[in-house]
Amino acid sequence: MSAPVETIRHSASHIMAEAVLRLYPGTKVGIGPAIEDGFYYDFQFAKPLLPDELPAIEKEMRRIISANPEFVRKEVSKDEARKLFADEPFKLELIDGLEEGTISIYEQGSFFDLCRGPHVASAREIKPDSFKLRSVAGAYWRGDEKRPMLTRIYAYAFASKAELEAHLKMLEEAEKRDCRKLGKELDLFSTHEEAGPGLIYWHPKGGRFRVELEAWWREEHYKNGYEILFTPHIGKSWLWETSGHLGFYKAGMYSSMKIDEDDYYLKPMNCPFHIMIYKNGGHSYRELPLRWAELGTVYRYERSGTLHGLMRVRGFTQDDAHIICTPEQIEDEISEVLRFSLHMHRTLGFKEIKAYLATKPAKPEDSVGAPEMWATALESLKKAVDKEGLAYEIDEGGGAFYGPKIDLKVKDAIGREWQLTTIQFDFNEPERFQMEYIDSDGQRKRPYMVHRALLGSIERFFGVYLEHTAGAFPVWLCPEQAVVIPVAGAFDEYAKKVVAELKEVGIRARADLSDARMNAKIREAQGQKIPYMLVVGQKESDEAAVSVRHRDGRQENGIALAQFKARILEKIAARSLEA
Repeated sequence: MSAPVETIRHSASHIMAEAVLRLYPGTKVGIGPAIEDGFYYDFQFAKPLLPDELPAIEKEMRRIISANPEFVRKEVSKDEARKLFADEPFKLELIDGLEEGTISIYEQGSFFDLCRGPHVASAREIKPDSFKLRSVAGAYWRGDEKRPMLTRIYAYAFASKAELEAHLKMLEEAEKRDCRKLGKELDLFSTHEEAGPGLIYWHPKGGRFRVELEAWWREEHYKNGYEILFTPHIGKSWLWETSGHLGFYKAGMYSSMKIDEDDYYLKPMNCPFHIMIYKNGGHSYRELPLRWAELGTVYRYERSGTLHGLMRVRGFTQDDAHIICTPEQIEDEISEVLRFSLHMHRTLGFKEIKAYLATKPAKPEDSVGAPEMWATALESLKKAVDKEGLAYEIDEGGGAFYGPKIDLKVKDAIGREWQLTTIQFDFNEPERFQMEYIDSDGQRKRPYMVHRALLGSIERFFGVYLEHTAGAFPVWLCPEQAVVIPVAGAFDEYAKKVVAELKEVGIRARADLSDARMNAKIREAQGQKIPYMLVVGQKESDEAAVSVRHRDGRQENGIALAQFKARILEKIAARSLEA
């Protein structure tokens, strides 16, 4: 029976450390854990390691594997460990931070390391063609900017050569689909460091996508019993003190600004504003549930090194909502919001969806809310997931301090998993803001409140969807749905007439009247992922028709313009995923 892949990866990191020490004597070692698709190890080299030196380290690793050293676990005292690692300052620091008692180390060949394990029995369990060193990066020791900068070597590692090759192929495809690359090629959005990092500028084509997406979002929310709110972008400090954000989230907020002697903050979240609207008047149990949604732009301070295209930004628009209801209503409300989430994802073409259910933190002091509230909330989440027949995993103790949650993750076209939906209970803010309703018995009671984001944020969702579709959006979301291409200048007027008729019925179209050759115009339109290229010449002009070139290369000649309009309008109305 083969070892788990995490064990193989961790063991391979030790093999790499031994190879590095063989090739670069005197190098100091840090830590080397397994990660999602491989492993890394941190080193302090005497001189900078260059990327073109990685193949030599790989070759040395394969030599070690062919010798097949065993991984041997030993237990030593802290004093013995200090002697063993006397020349390793980073290991000595780790040893000093351990509790008194025995310490486990692992030896293989000439290398030994502080480690809890487990490891493979011997090196040959690591297939020599199942790993690849991928990059060199700088990393502060223990993530502290004030500590030494080490050299981190990253590697991919899998149980077999076939799995490694499949992963490398996926990465090659992911590089082609990178939202930053496609955003530039398709002229959808940009970022500008000089004007402020992590802030997205939506270009006309990206803006058109967003308008269509948000129009559908609003339509679906009204259909599903939501009302839509609009709230300010800033609020006084007491609002964030009351909500608790200044206590536990201040590092993620922008600095305050002084206005009329009061401190104001840009909002990192919408929930306190929705609560203010709730508290604007009294509420009866007869009014509940309230489902309030907002496309609210929020601002969060993310470190410069973590910013990444559309996926990690500082200003973004949450597709946010809050459900305020009685305890008796909570089960139905959770079931309904989960159904709604799945409907949205499936309409957008995501077929594989998995739920992750995060439960109460293990320590009582790490959570708020009565135990019975947690139990009721958790049960409603489980029932909703079971009702939909979703695959799910339990994340024991992974809930926020203020309530349990469901995260929905979707798989994209190349098999990557992305978190979009979060359905999060909040037992904290209703208490902090003293939210109340009058129940059927005439008593004032605390409502349940659920935070809910379906797409996560418009910016991040756009990045995920851009990569999922590689920019070939469904017709109803395409910024440009058709381009009309005359075969010669003599047919420019007919091309304009076709465009006018298409626009009249709401189809987004333009005519390419440039001096470029027809084939060049077709290539340019295909590169822009436009679904339909309508080629027009004498025959089409005489017959009020178009010849349709699809973006996948299919060709249809002599289609009546009226027929083409009806076909496309039907696909748009149905929000078809097919072009």
